[in-house]
Amino acid sequence: MPWIQTEPEMERRKFVQAALRREESMRVLCQRFGISRKTGYKMLARHAKSGLPGLADGSRAPKVHPNQTPPEKEAAILRVRKAHPTWGSKKILWTLDRERPDEGWPARSTVDEILRRAGVVEPRGRRPRRQPSSKPKVEAKAPNDVWSMDYKGWFLVGDGTRCDPLTINDVHSRASLVCQAMVSPKFADVRRRLEAAFHAFGLPRFILSDGGPPFGANGLGRMSRLGVWLVRLGVIPVLTEPGRPDQNGRHERFHETLKEETASPPRASIRAQQGAFDAFQQSYNDERPHEALGMRPPSEVYELSPRSMPDELAEHSYGKGFEARSVRQDGSMKWDGKFVFVGEAFAGEVVGLSAVDDGLWHVHLGPLRLGVLHERSRTIVPLEGGVTHVPGHGVA
Repeated sequence: MPWIQTEPEMERRKFVQAALRREESMRVLCQRFGISRKTGYKMLARHAKSGLPGLADGSRAPKVHPNQTPPEKEAAILRVRKAHPTWGSKKILWTLDRERPDEGWPARSTVDEILRRAGVVEPRGRRPRRQPSSKPKVEAKAPNDVWSMDYKGWFLVGDGTRCDPLTINDVHSRASLVCQAMVSPKFADVRRRLEAAFHAFGLPRFILSDGGPPFGANGLGRMSRLGVWLVRLGVIPVLTEPGRPDQNGRHERFHETLKEETASPPRASIRAQQGAFDAFQQSYNDERPHEALGMRPPSEVYELSPRSMPDELAEHSYGKGFEARSVRQDGSMKWDGKFVFVGEAFAGEVVGLSAVDDGLWHVHLGPLRLGVLHERSRTIVPLEGGVTHVPGHGVA
């Protein structure tokens, strides 16, 4: 039974003082104060041990919490977080459950609380609303259907050297195929990196990038020398529209993760920065679970392309109904005894022309329809909807 007075500590003191006077038996004394003899003896024991302070209200919190996470499990959670400082509770739990599936790990909310108590996470402010990604310009239904390629924004490493990271990912599996710290981002350098990637992984069907140099240009079809070279390999370049990074949104988000884990702050030198990129690639491809892949890492989804890098570039050939014309080194072709400018990016290439109407001809580079030749003005006008891929046309 509870103490009958509203001030429990004062009632305990009165009870102990009366008990020490030994004027009443313990049974009678406890009845008068409305408590059990067990509680009465407990109060006497507390007084004998600690005096009057021992009669004060103690904490009612249990000494042991039945749902408290064992220390060894908290240590395992913090170990994964230390190895991957940007991972949240979902990825941490997936990793631990994969390592020790029979362990019975706590809920995500508990892991969040463990990380907060350890001081390894900070409350986030309100995130800016992200622009929703648009419909993909080309669908990736299997590995190597589409690769995405871009430069992450340049920055200076510790010794003052400019670093322009070139990144190439497989869109379907999210695998990071190339993550290279570049110091001279020009056509020849990018081509060498692409050649190495094609030898290592095979050829994709499409490569998606923005239209900035060296990926794109301002001429016909926004084609650059790099894009023309890709077409000769049987790889179709696809360019996002100007000012529309959301059309390659997955790659943009990849760059956010790359910056957070490898360049905040930048490393001391280009060599050290490349070492950080290499370590990130290994972790990103082999360890980091991805929700869109059913919490599998990209390496479990990606497969090499069956299309290998050719030893020599095949020439474009055009079938019945096409007129083939060679493009001179100045970017022009001869048509009806006169010269028509195609573009410097097409120098040395063979383009195909197919009749559309009287005095109008479609201009093709392999399977790409680039524009319309107007015979009267001897100019090539870009297609209103941009470059069109026409499978089966203009292929070698």
